[in-house]
Amino acid sequence: MKTANSSIKTGLAGLVLLGMTGGTQAIAAPVVVKSDWRQIKPPPLRVVRPQQPTRLVLENGIVLLLQPDKELPLLSLTVMMRGGSRDEPEGKTGLADIFAESWRSGGTRSKTGDQIDDFLALRAATVETGSEPTKMTLSVHCLKNDFADVLGLAVELLREPEFRQDKIDLAKRQMFTAISRRNDESSEIANRESAKLAYGKDHPLARQEEYATVAAVTRDDLQMWHRRFIHSGNMIVGVSGDFDPAEMTTLLRQKLGSLPQSQKLVTPELGFVPTRPGLFFVPKKEVNQSSIHLVQLGTTRKNPDHYAIEVMNEILGGGFWARLFSNIRTKQGLAYNVGGGVGLGYEHQTLYKVAMSTKSQTTGKAITALYEQVQGMLMNPPTPDELQKAKDAILNSFVFRFDSKAKILGDRMRLEFSGYPADYTEKYAEQIQKVTLDDVKRVAQKYLNPGGFAVLVVGNPDEIGDQLTQLKHLGPVQTIDIAIPPPPPKPQAAQK
Repeated sequence: MKTANSSIKTGLAGLVLLGMTGGTQAIAAPVVVKSDWRQIKPPPLRVVRPQQPTRLVLENGIVLLLQPDKELPLLSLTVMMRGGSRDEPEGKTGLADIFAESWRSGGTRSKTGDQIDDFLALRAATVETGSEPTKMTLSVHCLKNDFADVLGLAVELLREPEFRQDKIDLAKRQMFTAISRRNDESSEIANRESAKLAYGKDHPLARQEEYATVAAVTRDDLQMWHRRFIHSGNMIVGVSGDFDPAEMTTLLRQKLGSLPQSQKLVTPELGFVPTRPGLFFVPKKEVNQSSIHLVQLGTTRKNPDHYAIEVMNEILGGGFWARLFSNIRTKQGLAYNVGGGVGLGYEHQTLYKVAMSTKSQTTGKAITALYEQVQGMLMNPPTPDELQKAKDAILNSFVFRFDSKAKILGDRMRLEFSGYPADYTEKYAEQIQKVTLDDVKRVAQKYLNPGGFAVLVVGNPDEIGDQLTQLKHLGPVQTIDIAIPPPPPKPQAAQK
C-alpha cells in the first residue's frame, strides 16, 4: 500500500506515463531546479526598421508619400503645407486659425459647407482642416470605394475655397469665446505665459490673439493667405490604407496634377534671443495650488547633441523612476506629477521646461526642490544603471511610434516637412544606444543652465504669502498682468 508521501513523489510526469501505459508502478518525479527570477536576463531589444512609405514627386512639385495597408478597406490622406500662426502679419494674430476653420466650413464655389457636410455624411467620410504654429493640414478619411469622390471634394477645397462671410463670422465668435475663457485654468495660463517669458511676448511663437486682432481679419486676408500658402510648391501629401500603389499614383497625378505648378515655398528662419531670467508671478485667488514653470530656450533635433540630450532628459524627468519624479513626488510628496527637460524641436528651438503643481503652502519649497534636481544633474552625474534605464525607456516607447502603418506615414511626413533625411528613423535607435555616460555628463554641463531660468508661478497670493520674496537669489518678484483687453467698439450705424 502506497503512503501519501510516495504518491506525491510520483509527480506529474509519472501520472502521465501511468495514463499512457496503464501501469501501476510509480516513477521518480523530475528534479526541479530553483532559480532567482531576478537573475533572468531579458533578451536585447531588437532594432526596429519600419517599412518606409514610397516617395514620389509629381510634375507640379507635390511630394507624395504612399503607405499601403490592406488590413481594412479604409483610406486616409493628409495634405501638409507650410504656413501657420508664426507667419501671421502684425495686428492679425488669429488669422491662421480663422482660415483653417472657415476653409472647411465656408465650402467651395460649387458647394456650401452645409452641402459638403451632407455629401460626407452619406459616405461616413470626413474632410478636416487645421492649423498649427508652423503648418496647416487638410485630411481625408473614408471608405476605399468612396475615395475618388471624396478626394475630388478635397481638391476643390484646395483650388477654390469660398470663405463665405457667415462662416468667417462664426469662426470669429468661437475665438472670442476662447479668448474670454483663456484665464480659467491655471495650467493654461502657465503654458501661455511661460512661452512668452522664454521666447519674448512679441515672438511669433508666443503671440496670442486678442479681440482686436481677431476682429481685424477680413475675407480678403483669408484669400490672400490661400494664394500665399495653398499651392503645389508647398504640399506634402501622404496616403495610407487599402490601395494599389500604381493605381493610387495614377489617381493622385490626375487629381492633384491639375493644381498649377509653383515654386517651392521657403519660409524665413525664426530668430531667437536668450531668455531673460527672473521670478514672475501671476495672481489667481480662486485656486489652492501653484503651477510652477522653470523655462528657457531649448534646441533642435538637428543639433548633433540631441541623442545625448534625449537620454539626459529621460534621466532627469522622463518617468516614474526619473530624478524629478522619484525625489519630488515619491520622497518629498510635493507634487502628483512633475517632469521636464531640454526641448528638442524638429524645426526650431522649443522650450527647456521643468514644470509641476504643488499646494500653495509648499510653493517656495517646490521651487527650491526643482532647482536642486537640475543642479544635481551637474553635481551628481548619472550612474550606469540610470543610463541603461533611460535608453531602455526611450527605445521601448520608440517601438510604439510605429505600431501602425498610419503612424509610420505620419512620422515620415513630419521628417519630410522638417527637412530630415529619409533614414533618420532607422538610425535613431542605434544612435541612442551609442550614448555614453561621458556624453550625458558633457551635454548636462553644456545645456543645463540653472541660472538661465525664468521662473513662473501661477497661484493664490493670499495662501502663498511671502514664500516668493524669500527666494532672494531669484531676484525681485515681478507680477504679470493677464487681464484681457476689451473688444474694440462696434462701428456705429450710419445716420439717416
